[in-house]
Formats: sequence, structure tokens, C-alpha cells
Amino acid sequence: MSLKIAVDAMGGDYAPRAVVEGVLAAAAEDGASILLVGPQDVVQTELAKHGGDRTGRIEVVHADEVVTMDDPATAPLRKKRRSSIRVACELVEQGRAAAVVTAGHTGAAMVAAMKVLGTIPGVDRPALAAVLPNMSGRTVLLDVGANVATKPLHLRQFAVMGHLYAQQVLGVASPRVGLMSVGEEEGKGTDFTRQVFEVLKESGLNFVGNVEGRDVFAGTVDVIVCDGFVGNAVLKTAESLASMVGKMLEQQLRSSLRTKLGAALAMPAIREMRRRTDANQYGAAPLLGVQGGCFIGHGRSTPEGIRNSVRRAVEFCNHEVLEKIRTQMDLMRQQEELMLGSSERSEPPGVQAGAPGGAAGGEQ
Repeated sequence: MSLKIAVDAMGGDYAPRAVVEGVLAAAAEDGASILLVGPQDVVQTELAKHGGDRTGRIEVVHADEVVTMDDPATAPLRKKRRSSIRVACELVEQGRAAAVVTAGHTGAAMVAAMKVLGTIPGVDRPALAAVLPNMSGRTVLLDVGANVATKPLHLRQFAVMGHLYAQQVLGVASPRVGLMSVGEEEGKGTDFTRQVFEVLKESGLNFVGNVEGRDVFAGTVDVIVCDGFVGNAVLKTAESLASMVGKMLEQQLRSSLRTKLGAALAMPAIREMRRRTDANQYGAAPLLGVQGGCFIGHGRSTPEGIRNSVRRAVEFCNHEVLEKIRTQMDLMRQQEELMLGSSERSEPPGVQAGAPGGAAGGEQ
């Protein structure tokens, strides 16, 4: 079966127009094969407005319902079980598609993916990973919103998945992994971050230690791990800052005849800066850890953003990132079982590992 990407036609602020335009470009210019999911009459009408599919690579799959931004995250599981996002996830679960792409309700997309696709064995919490520009390339930041309450073990899993994504998709041979904290020194941060630090030191990854907010765009590391509360705050702040800087620059360049002349000369550099800081250039964020590719884009995704989201999904599948995460998580589970068995064998006679009052008792 050829590689197909299921795209939620009704996801996003500008759906279905922006989604249809984006997938038409992905099919015509990138050769992508698309299963476009949504109410058939609505999707077919929108396709017709743009001249229809001339490639034969787009197949419309009907879905009766649409999850709106006013719906709860659980809508795909309860009151809208035939929504476009759930049907798209079912196509992946059935093997008809390799990955799903949506720019719709983030919470609903995550719930649908986790419940319909399930998680990879060994992954307790999937992580939403954002790929951000830095001074020398790109930085993978995770988690950026899937989990606000985590344990050190979860962040180790995030680090492994972020490492594999940076290695396989971004082409970084040995990704440098950092832990978001309030200082670079080992002892800085909360009790939680200090515990995570110790876990990551023993992870076998190229862990470089604590990093700060300034490192997100400096290019000093390739992967930054944090819980979803911190990651989402960083991501939203970065998006807002990029928008503000762009608007302030535009205002200043229009303030006088001299600046207007200077802007004309600097326009190629200004366009390139805008391109590098535009979220649509990077496409959707992967939800790492679910049994299938899942990419969740910004609600304001443009046709270019949808096209790039499809590209990211195709890259993910072509580089077999899912299979590599499965393999690594299975290896980690085997190592943990061996360590547990070794610990049990080392207990003195008459004491069971983990028994109350024994050497291994209490919380781990």
C-alpha cells in the first residue's frame, strides 16, 4: 500500500478552504497521497472551487460531524463519535493511512489519537513536540502542552523520543539534549527538575545538562525537555514575541522616507527573517508516543502551513520514526527489567524487594 496521510478537512480557523488548498498543493507539487476527511458535500464543494483534484491522489472520506473549538476535548469519544478528527484517526488505526494531520481542536485531537490509536508500549504519556528555529538550525521542544503533570520517568521518555525525532527527521547525528530549568548549574531548579536531571544523566543520551529560556533560540542544544505547562508557556510566548517584533519592525520601516528607502533595500533579508519565524513554515507538531503518526497544527494554519504539515507527516513515516521509538522503548523496558531482576537477586535472604520495611521499600 502506498503511503497515505489522513487530513482533517474541518480542522482550523480557515477550514475547509485553507486545508483543501494545502492538500491540493501537497498532492500536485509534493506527490503526497491524501485521505481528506470531512462532510463529503462540503469537502467536494470546496475542492470544486479550486478546480478539483487533477492528480488522482486525493480521496474524500466522509465524516458526519465536526469538533468545534467550543466542544470539550472529549467530544470525539462521546457526543461526536463520527467527527472528522476521530474518523481520520480510525483510518490510521485501520492501516488505511500512515499518519493523521489536523489544525483543529488540540485537546480533541490528542484525546482521539490516544484513545483510538493507543500509546506505544513503554510510553506512559505522549508528548507534543514543537520544532522551533534557532541561530544555526532547529530546536525540538517537548512537551508543549500534552501533559501538565508529569514524573521524571515521563521526561526521560520525552527525551528519548525528542532525540530520535531530531536524529531521524532533522538529521542531527548526536542530538544535544537539555533540561529546561532556571539555571545551568546542576543543583538549580525545583525538586522535580533536580530529579529529572539525575534520570537524564543515566539515560545514555547526549545530555548536556540544564538549559534556560535563552537556549531555545540560541542553537546551543538540539532537544529541550520540560513538562507541558512550561513548554506551552514558552511556545506561546515565542509566537507572541515573533508577531510583535514583526509588527514593530513594519511600523518603524514605514515611519519616514529614509526608513522606507532602507526597507526597500533590506526587503530580501526581511522576507527571509519572516519566513524563518513563521510557524506555517514548520508545519504541525508531532504527538510523539502514539501508535501512528499524529501531527497537530496551529489553529491559524494557512494553506502553506497545511502543506508543510503533510510534509512533516511524510518525513516522519519515511524515516520510520515510529518504529524506532518502539524499538528504543522496548529496549528501555528490557533494561529496566534486568535492573529490577538484579536488584531482587541482590536482596539478603528472607527480604523481598519492595516489601514494607525492606531495603527497596517506599516510593521509587
